[in-house]
Amino acid sequence: MLKVVDMEKTSTITSNTKHLRNKILELAEKNGLTEPYYKTILDYTIANLKSNDFAEKYYGYHNIDHLLEVPFCTLLVGDSNKIPNLSYDDLKYLFIAAIFHDFEPDKITDKPNEENVLKNLQIDAKLKELILDTGIDFEIVKVLIYRTAYPWTGQLKQNTEASIQGCFEASEITRNKLEKQEHYMWLGWILSIIDRTASYVLGDFSKAMHVAKMNSHALAWHPEVLVQRSITYFEEITENESKISQLVLGCLPTDMQNNFTGTIQKFAELRQRELQNVDNFANQKLKFVPIMEFQGIKKTAEFANTLHSIYKELPKPLRFNETNFMDSLNDSKTILTTLRLDNVNGDVIGFAKGGPLENYNLRSEIMDENFDKKNTVFLEPIALRMGYWGLGAGHTLRQIFLMQAHTMNFNFLTSFAFRDVIEKRTKSMEKAEFVFKFDPERWDYYRIEL
Repeated sequence: MLKVVDMEKTSTITSNTKHLRNKILELAEKNGLTEPYYKTILDYTIANLKSNDFAEKYYGYHNIDHLLEVPFCTLLVGDSNKIPNLSYDDLKYLFIAAIFHDFEPDKITDKPNEENVLKNLQIDAKLKELILDTGIDFEIVKVLIYRTAYPWTGQLKQNTEASIQGCFEASEITRNKLEKQEHYMWLGWILSIIDRTASYVLGDFSKAMHVAKMNSHALAWHPEVLVQRSITYFEEITENESKISQLVLGCLPTDMQNNFTGTIQKFAELRQRELQNVDNFANQKLKFVPIMEFQGIKKTAEFANTLHSIYKELPKPLRFNETNFMDSLNDSKTILTTLRLDNVNGDVIGFAKGGPLENYNLRSEIMDENFDKKNTVFLEPIALRMGYWGLGAGHTLRQIFLMQAHTMNFNFLTSFAFRDVIEKRTKSMEKAEFVFKFDPERWDYYRIEL
């Protein structure tokens, strides 16, 4: 059920969201989109998604920041004046479609459903009024949004093309006008490339990796395939769609172009390290040594900083008790298992950490019946350096943590995991049970008996 939109929410948006919003409005004015309804549309959309919990705590790729990055990059493309046949009206259609392309406050999965996006636009009376104020043909906006469907292959492409044709026939601008139809399909292709590159051009590799992890989670990929599939994703854009991707990227500032090419290069380098680690592990040149760290023993600054750097590789929504992370390492109630390379004094490459459930402020929706009974340990998400997933490292850390929790006489363990992973554990010896399911993230809270 959708929550009531509170327009006051725009006054409490995060600094990054506020910065993007302001830059969009500056660029819109620079490009001649000065009418007040553009600001109203933008603020209404932000407030709507924030009211439905798609802000900074939402663990999915298609959040408010992504929603804003796409219209921002769309206006940068328009402002470049490097596309000679891009008219003022074209930019207006692209801008409106960019704002709304993922407008899905009632989504049940993170991956956008274009049909549902358009349904939400059509049933929202306020948005219908605002769109009418712009004087644009909504059928053309629908075409551009439909064209952002991904991947643009197979049955999805066929079904979407049929829907697009219906829009063309419903619009007086495009009905029986093949040249016009081709033009708007070309605009939609541009928007599709912007949609898939915006989050990667607006930051360095650390941001790109964060975005990739969010996208990976949304698609329920295991961390071990994240790098490989990300490389395939970039290859599809730069090789299979090279004509339009070069056109779009060429319209962006040089530093953004460098961000994108640098990210592709670093993913390729990381993949080579992964393959080398797999080979070394298979040939026993790489050994993992799990360590149960002593509780209550003062941790050195070097050790704490190492763990903190690994912890920071987790996407922000998975960093539990972030403000108290360093202090928690020396808490006598914290359970900590580390994984080292080759020997007990080797480099730390990952860890499992947790403690009594009462030490954590979890999502408000969770009503755990064991809270305050002091019988449950909470396991935070496993933190592991990229390059070492897929070799059993995460499984090893979790199993040693479970052993520690059992020796401390906890009766239950709770944590978060992918829904399909929990489903498998319900049928395993662990006999896991769902405590609360979260949609659209499908990153659910579960319990096992120790």
